[in-house]
Amino acid sequence: MSGSDRNFWLTPNGIAAAALIAAVTYFLLTEHRAHFITALPFLIFLLCPVMHIFMHRGHGHGHGKGHRGDDRESGED
Repeated sequence: MSGSDRNFWLTPNGIAAAALIAAVTYFLLTEHRAHFITALPFLIFLLCPVMHIFMHRGHGHGHGKGHRGDDRESGED
């Protein structure tokens, strides 16, 4: 199946989704600028834990290998 290995964003549905996201973002920023600016500090604080969750996915943290146990065995506190 050669169609299954295509990037979603390059398909007609992906292009339509990107256009919809762009239109919603444009109208949100132009029509509700005061609301967006007021909520911006809270969105930045919300972004911190979300980035922490998604950015530590590939590091192998907490998958049965305890960092603290390794430190205790080597004699470091």
